[in-house]
Parts: sequence; structure tokens; C-alpha cells
Amino acid sequence: QVQLVESGGGLVQPGGSLRLSCAASGRTFDSVVGWFRQAPGKGREFVAAIRWSSDSAWYGDVAKGRFTIARDNAKGTVALQMNSLKPEDTAVYYCASQTPGRDIIGTMSSEYNYWGQGTQVTVSS
Repeated sequence: QVQLVESGGGLVQPGGSLRLSCAASGRTFDSVVGWFRQAPGKGREFVAAIRWSSDSAWYGDVAKGRFTIARDNAKGTVALQMNSLKPEDTAVYYCASQTPGRDIIGTMSSEYNYWGQGTQVTVSS
């Protein structure tokens, strides 16, 4: 069992930065934790994911070059640093975890079994 709680969302101007945090508890040492986002009227979109054990990461096209995912073992958190934000980045951002022990980084929401409640990110002037 894994519990996830997101924080750090808010309103930011285009070109600005925002840092999201996901506090993870439970069995995380051998899990993959990822970030997805969902804009109104659209499906959940893969943003980035990281293996807790090895720190290796994978990014979706929407994140490459602008977002960075990182985990902090001591704090039990996974952060998503978002730079150069655009209005099209506006969405609810979700933290999610795959079943513990599954080492392959998935990019589909169906591959993740545990979800946080989501945090709203709005990019607007």
C-alpha cells in the first residue's frame, strides 16, 4: 500500500516556475512514482516518472527540457520542478505510484495503482 499527497500548485504567469511536491508513505523503496496531469475535457497525460530505488527518470514530451523530477529519500518526497510554464500546462497534476516491486517505468495511467488527490496548476497572465 502506498499513500500519496500532493502540494505546491497555484497560479503562475506564463514563463514562470512552480515546484510540486508529492509526499509518499508506505512501501515506496521499490516503486515507481510518476506525475500525470489532466486538463478540462481531456484524459490524463503522462508528465514524468522516477524509480525510487535507482533515481532513474523518464519524461513525457510535455516535460522534456522544461520539467525535472527528483526524489528525496530522507523526506520521502518526489518533486516536480516546472520551468518556462505555458498556458497549456494548466491542469490538475496528480502524483501516482505503480504497484511496489514493478520496476518498469510506465507512461500510461492504467499502469499506476495509487493516486493522490491532485493539485491545480493554472498558468495565466
